[in-house]
Amino acid sequence: MTYFSKEDTLATITDNYPETIAVFTAHGFPQMGDEVRRRLFAPKISLESALTLKGTSVTAFTRLLEAAIEQRRNGADVSLQAAGVAEAGASLSIHGVLPCPVRIPLLESFQRFAEGYRHETGLALRAELQAASMGVDGIARLVDQARDAADLPDLFISAGFDLFFDRQRFGRFKADGVFADLVKFPRVNASFAGLDLPDPDGHYSLLAVVPAVFLVNTEELHDEAVPRGWEDLLDARFTQRVSLPVGDFDLFNAILLHIHHRFGDDGVQRLSRNMLSSLHPAQMVKSDRRKDQRPAVTIMPNFFTRMVKDGGPMQAVWPADGAIISPVFMLAQRAKRAALQPVADFFASREVGEILAHQGLFPSLHPDVDNRLPADRPFMWLGWNTINGQDLSVRLRHCLDLFQLESTGGVS
Repeated sequence: MTYFSKEDTLATITDNYPETIAVFTAHGFPQMGDEVRRRLFAPKISLESALTLKGTSVTAFTRLLEAAIEQRRNGADVSLQAAGVAEAGASLSIHGVLPCPVRIPLLESFQRFAEGYRHETGLALRAELQAASMGVDGIARLVDQARDAADLPDLFISAGFDLFFDRQRFGRFKADGVFADLVKFPRVNASFAGLDLPDPDGHYSLLAVVPAVFLVNTEELHDEAVPRGWEDLLDARFTQRVSLPVGDFDLFNAILLHIHHRFGDDGVQRLSRNMLSSLHPAQMVKSDRRKDQRPAVTIMPNFFTRMVKDGGPMQAVWPADGAIISPVFMLAQRAKRAALQPVADFFASREVGEILAHQGLFPSLHPDVDNRLPADRPFMWLGWNTINGQDLSVRLRHCLDLFQLESTGGVS
């Protein structure tokens, strides 16, 4: 749904959608938080002009504004409304979170699919698909209260390694064979050559990945070498010079797990030692304009590199040893396989893959999607032996303890 155009003034947007004020103030327009100053200049400048002056991508920033509007205006019901679902009658339930940059186009596509699915099958799709920024606490409570598979939604969709890989939560259902991988690509996208991404045990359906890359402030580096890989970033020369996406739980957790897998406890402690600040990715893009705490390097989802101003000091670097990836996946109930297969086919379709890859820069596993990545863009992946060989939630808590201990000076 379109709420505004790039030609609208900042005043028009914030007057109609006050929830966008917080987005503006957090992402490079602090004066928008002051009503007097906002009334002074907001009616005089269009969104496109303001973002052009800031060197910010109109498309990327618009998605942030739209996500805030959707979340505020429609709350948890936005997915239900988008799917055109009635409360009565036979239905299938879908719960989960969608990455913020692609949530709106995915919901719009899902609405069209859900209407056709109901017409053909008589089944409504009751979907609660929140923005990933809202977290998965609601899903965690639902799973904790479930006595058996009948108390669970029929299909989950999410990202990251936290809740859905917890042996005390989803693990008890997975051990009983509740879930089945309903996605069978004839081959995996060429972007992932050499990686074993499909779940060999047939539980998780991987759809795409969220890559973590570096954004380097060349002015802060001065004459020092640009870090080209994760080991470079752990070097002592970056002590308190790195910004991390701590608030982006899915990606931050993936970073910790990968660093620990490759570099052990020492690697996590060194990463913590080197952290200067925690910024939202949109703030990271403009970190060169901060008066203090200007990181030399920020770690961020690849999507936000779109907002980097050409010719400026901020340089996007794809790690030579691989962008750490957080998986986007589904979990579908095996017992509902027949009814869920068309739904799984939709989420695994080329249409959805292109939304993920082209609008979110989340490379898709679909073999026919052009991920628009050069050949020299490797990925770093935990691997299923590691994922299935341990309780990732326990390992993650260990990493978080190490990280916090180092951050508070407990480790020298």
